[in-house]
Amino acid sequence: MQLDNRKKEVLHAIVDDYVSTNEPVGSKSLIERHNFQVSSATLRNEMAELEHLGLIEKPHTSAGRIPSDKGYREYVNSLMTIEELSPMEQLEIEKRIDSSVDEVTDLIKNATHTLSETTGFVSLAMSPRLKKSFLKQLKILMIEPGKALVVMVLSAGVVKDKVVRIPNFLSDEQIMKISGAVEKSLTGKPLDEITLVTVETAGKSTDVPEPLLKQVLYEAYAAIKQADELNIFLEGEHRMLGLPDFSSLGRARDLLGTLSDSGMVAGYVNEMENAAKEQGNDDSFMIRIGQEIALEGLDDCSFITATYNLTDSVSGNIGVIGPKRMLYSKVISQIDFVKKKLNKEMQKFT
Repeated sequence: MQLDNRKKEVLHAIVDDYVSTNEPVGSKSLIERHNFQVSSATLRNEMAELEHLGLIEKPHTSAGRIPSDKGYREYVNSLMTIEELSPMEQLEIEKRIDSSVDEVTDLIKNATHTLSETTGFVSLAMSPRLKKSFLKQLKILMIEPGKALVVMVLSAGVVKDKVVRIPNFLSDEQIMKISGAVEKSLTGKPLDEITLVTVETAGKSTDVPEPLLKQVLYEAYAAIKQADELNIFLEGEHRMLGLPDFSSLGRARDLLGTLSDSGMVAGYVNEMENAAKEQGNDDSFMIRIGQEIALEGLDDCSFITATYNLTDSVSGNIGVIGPKRMLYSKVISQIDFVKKKLNKEMQKFT
């Protein structure tokens, strides 16, 4: 959409004013707050044309105008300037992200919490997609008769474990033989290349009776496949309830109802990531505004995510869900800095 310079300035001013005041914007207030060298009548004509283009709209009870989803999209795509965080803001984020943690998951949770505190919105992070990560170690450890712990160390520096059921008759020595055979055969293989047949073939070199062996191998395979399951970490849902955008009971209920289904949110983020890759979209951020979000209950929200990297082939997502009426340039800068800090701290795990 091609807008002339004046319309761009007017739309920019309307978005800025509405974000800061939460009040519909009229031509008179635009003249008072901004240095428009035109009459109020001229501004009203410009606003009428922006409304005709679907970029601003009139709330039911006001003479002023507010940005539409389409207007926010034009603002984000064409008018916004990303502002860099001040040294003080950067230092505060660096202090909050604890670099002393010794597991990737704890670091991601830490970054998610920091992002929610920094933005004042809901933050989320997806666990790394580990399909291309390969197995470095696999141990099957007897806990007690009938129960064992499968521990996997992946090339991305991620440690996964799962308690599994095994036959009561198996000895500790037999479990160690199975563990050693499977580890020797599978070490160095990418997770997405490990199949049940691969695991069963690995265990054939042991002298464990086949009926007992098969159950252990199946449980080991299930644990390996589960290691690639995506997890999502959400922080700060309560922060949204303090915003005027969600003061109505209906809006708050719809929002919290959607956020409570973390599996659905995780699936949506994963779909967005896959769609971006298929389209060859290498934008630094994925931004969905209002009705662009294919999740019920988020019509009044914007959804912004960025990709962090654990290795060259293993990545995840981190971002925020906030009101459409947000300081986009500020929030994007905050996400970007947290992502860069996360990338830096991730290097010690690889």
